[in-house]
Amino acid sequence: MGHGKRQGNHRLCGHPRHAVFAIHALYFIMQLLDLTLDDPVANVALEEALLNEAESKEEPTELLRLWHLDVPMVVIGRSSSFEGEVNENLTSRDEVPVVRRCSGGAAIVCGTGCLMYSVILSYQNHPELQQISHAHDFVLTTVSNAVNKLGIESVRQGTSDLTVGTQKISGNSLRCKRKHILYHGTLLCHYDLELVSRYLETAPRQPEYRQQRNHDQFVANLNVDMEALRESLIDTWGATQARLEIPTAMVESLLEDRYRCDQWNRHGRMA
Repeated sequence: MGHGKRQGNHRLCGHPRHAVFAIHALYFIMQLLDLTLDDPVANVALEEALLNEAESKEEPTELLRLWHLDVPMVVIGRSSSFEGEVNENLTSRDEVPVVRRCSGGAAIVCGTGCLMYSVILSYQNHPELQQISHAHDFVLTTVSNAVNKLGIESVRQGTSDLTVGTQKISGNSLRCKRKHILYHGTLLCHYDLELVSRYLETAPRQPEYRQQRNHDQFVANLNVDMEALRESLIDTWGATQARLEIPTAMVESLLEDRYRCDQWNRHGRMA
């Protein structure tokens, strides 16, 4: 896996992992992209680029992507308040990049021990996913099943959280387009939970089950081997078709026009 770089770098190289070919769990063939780009911010741009690429094609796309950073990065939601959700003093001092994603939801901190996953699904293949509630049900049930195969009972709580007991082990968000949906999230394996309290303020929107708990009391690790979780996700999604290429030009364009722009990352809009 590539090692993350600071936000100012512009590197689109990475190391695709070897594909694990699994029994096809879903009816439609799903591609697998197990790739972490060396530049942390470019990984967020790649999520949107893959969605835009899927929209540009005539044939429907089904894709599972897995990635993992070795350095912290704060990723805030499309409508998040930078000032309200990010401890800018500490992110600046520690040189932790803060980037705004294309999907909704609140801020997260990714880093060592936090497996990132994303799926792109076609409305042509899954027309029911055009209803947001069905999209949450479908994806989170599938991801929960992958976790449960490892002997851990996870359930959905709130709008788009997965929990073990009452502690959150996965946060998720989505972005809808005309023909496809991007659904992505975190899975905490062996993650430094103190990073959440260090770099994030108290969440402005909280699910009822959180009961006003602080970050340290609310989030927890699965304490599972990340490689085992990878394989379980690949098997459960039926991601049998290895993919090595990425839409590099789209990623470059998004980095230049949005993800490296302070106006976008701080305010969620361009001048």
